[in-house]
Amino acid sequence: MGENRSEQKEALETLVEFNQRLVKNMNIIVKELSGKRLDDTDKFLKGIVDAMNWEINVMNGTMSLLNEGKQRVDKEEFNNKILNLGAAIKDKDDTKMADAITQLIPEFENLGNAAQEVIA
Repeated sequence: MGENRSEQKEALETLVEFNQRLVKNMNIIVKELSGKRLDDTDKFLKGIVDAMNWEINVMNGTMSLLNEGKQRVDKEEFNNKILNLGAAIKDKDDTKMADAITQLIPEFENLGNAAQEVIA
């Protein structure tokens, strides 16, 4: 169990390093999806979604540590917002994607803060 805990902390340390850049990129992609599309917007979006998925996998693997002692991350709320993004991407609707990502930004900010708090 102790080894698992140290692996979880290591994963969260890596997440903290990437999280700020992901949130920054999420803000940028919202602007692009809100009418300021660029030639590489789809490629940029894919990279952001891949980074989100990576952070979600880390979150799922470290949930016991993240919420140890108190609830820092509401997994159900997070998952509902992810499902909304998935539906928007499936529909290829820029406006819905921008809205879904806007709704997710506070969740990812909270995840980064929770991870920071746990590893501190």
